[in-house]
Amino acid sequence: MANSGAPTAGSRDDVLARLARLRLHQRDGRRSPHKPLLVLLSLGRLTTTGSSALPWSEAQVVLGDLVAEFGPASRTSRVQSAAYPFTRLRSDGIWVLDRDVPMDTVGPLTTRAVTGRLTREIETALADDPELLASAARALVDSHFPDTIAPDVLSAVGLDPDTIRRAADVVPDPSAATKRRRDPQWREMIIQAWDRQCAFCGFDGQILGATVGIDAAHVRWFALDGPDDPDNGLALCALHHKLFDRGVLGVDLDLRVHVSAIYSARTSAGRALYDLHGATLRARPGTAMPAGRHLKWHRQWVFKGRPLVV
Repeated sequence: MANSGAPTAGSRDDVLARLARLRLHQRDGRRSPHKPLLVLLSLGRLTTTGSSALPWSEAQVVLGDLVAEFGPASRTSRVQSAAYPFTRLRSDGIWVLDRDVPMDTVGPLTTRAVTGRLTREIETALADDPELLASAARALVDSHFPDTIAPDVLSAVGLDPDTIRRAADVVPDPSAATKRRRDPQWREMIIQAWDRQCAFCGFDGQILGATVGIDAAHVRWFALDGPDDPDNGLALCALHHKLFDRGVLGVDLDLRVHVSAIYSARTSAGRALYDLHGATLRARPGTAMPAGRHLKWHRQWVFKGRPLVV
């Protein structure tokens, strides 16, 4: 007998539940955004073209670039990084290929001109309900990326961040009741602990006595089970917070700031970032410094490539 509590196939709750299961591929802090990026890319195509169909000839470039930009640093080629989700998303029951090809193998994808797409059931449900599509996109991006990066990801896959966030509020996420809740006191606690200034550059802007342009940044992302603990936070200006979450900036175990060697700039404003390389974090006495386990997580899963050589 069928479980009366299970959502009906193709219903809003069913679609959102199926997509939410992609979160299970991230265990023990491991980042694996490849499949979510492919799904988000297919949602972008569905929004702009009316179909989620994605030929491998396009996916190997576009998806490969997305994984390189928004995924963890990897020695795997961009084409191989794209082949992994393009072939393996089939096992999640939400993606199909028009040719039967082996997992992870690039050659047959090219020679057989393979095209992938969301299953007909899911594509139809999403195409018929733009608010459901927006809710699915928001749930995916919020589960795999911090707020500093989410709008960039949505834009990169062809979705408008403002439209997605407004429309998504209309369709409740069935998993919302079981999601972790942020500590409402954490942000103020971190900013206060770092004397209301950026731990990297010292920016301490105020407007009418209120701190402005300073964020409380998680070292290990909250979306990836990072705790709201004092030793998992840094007060950072908005620019350096984003660059920290994009892997341009990092902190080693000796609490020295690192700039990634893949970063480059031409103007004096952009090149000023190089001056941060090697600077040591300094906080007022009693402030909890970032814990080694969180710094190691950031270095492995966020920081891009190698630090600058000085």
